[in-house]
Amino acid sequence: MSNIKCIGILTSGGDAPGMNAAIRAVTRSAIYNGIEVKGIMRGYRGLIYDEIETFKSNSVSNIIQQGGTILRTARSEEFRTPEGRKIAYEALVREGIDALVVIGGDGSLTGARILAQEFNYPIVGLPGTIDNDLFGTDSTIGYDTALNTIMQAVDKIRDTASSHERLFFIEVMGRECGFLALNGAIASGAEAAIIPEMSELKDQLADLISNGFRKSKNSSLVLVTEGNITGGAMAMAERVKKEYPQYDVRVSILGHVQRGGSPTANDRILASRMGAAAIDALLDDQRNVMIGIQNDKIVYVPFSKAIKKNKPVQEDLLRTLKILSI
Repeated sequence: MSNIKCIGILTSGGDAPGMNAAIRAVTRSAIYNGIEVKGIMRGYRGLIYDEIETFKSNSVSNIIQQGGTILRTARSEEFRTPEGRKIAYEALVREGIDALVVIGGDGSLTGARILAQEFNYPIVGLPGTIDNDLFGTDSTIGYDTALNTIMQAVDKIRDTASSHERLFFIEVMGRECGFLALNGAIASGAEAAIIPEMSELKDQLADLISNGFRKSKNSSLVLVTEGNITGGAMAMAERVKKEYPQYDVRVSILGHVQRGGSPTANDRILASRMGAAAIDALLDDQRNVMIGIQNDKIVYVPFSKAIKKNKPVQEDLLRTLKILSI
C-alpha cells in the first residue's frame, strides 16, 4: 500500500463537461481512504502562484450536474519552463502534497509527464477533453456531452437548411481529431464529415462534390473539424463559392457552446469511475499513468502512450456514414 497521506487535484487546459464529477469522485474517494485533499485553482498556474485550498467532502457537494470546473482552469506559460516547474514542485512539497491528480487533455498530461519525470513525483491523469483524442481510452470525459450538444444543434440547423434548400457547413471542435465531426454526422443524419485524419489521403470536398449530395433530399449538411488541417467551415464554403457556384452555401460555427452544459449521464458515470480509479491507482503505487476505459473496464495507460500515439478513427464509422448518406 502507498504511504500517500495528501493528494492535490487540478484541472488544466480546455474545460469539459464532467470535470466536476471527476473532482467530486477524486475528493470523496480520497477522503474515504483517509487521504487529505487539496484543490489547486487554475491548473498549473495555481501551483506557481500558491492558489491551493483544503477540500472536504462538502466542498464538492452539488457539483456533479454542473458543467465547467469549480477548480477553474488557465494556461500557464511559466509552467512550460524548468524554472516554473521547479516553483510548482516546491509548492507541492511545501503544502505536504504527496501525489497529484491532473484532469485535462493532451497538453495537460504532457505537462504532468514532464513534472513527474523531472522530480520523480507520483502523478495520475484523468482524460478530460471533449475531443476524445487521447490514446488508450475508448472515451474521454466530456466527449459524450459535446457530441450530444452537436447533435442537438445540427438537428435545429437541418430545419432551416431544408426550408431554404441550402448546403450547410457546420464547424465543430477537434483540431487534429475528427471524432466529434464523424460521430456527430452519424448521430444527426448529416451527409458527410470532413475530418483531419482523411485530409492527407484525398481532397474531401472534391470527393464529396463528385459523389453528389443527397439528390433525394432538398438540403445537405456537412460537419467539418476546425483547424488548419481541414481549413474549417469557412475555407470549405469559400472553395464551394469559387469552384461550385451552383450551390447555395451557408456556414455555422458551433464554437464554445460545445464545451458547456450539464454533463450527460454517461459522462457523469465515466468521470465518477475514473475519479475513484485514480485513488485506487495511487494506493496501488501506480504513477505516471492515465486512467482510461476499454471495453467498459478501467485500465492504466502510461503517459508516454496516452499522449504520444495517434488515436485512429474507426474505418467502419466512415463506411457507415457513407452508406447512410445516400
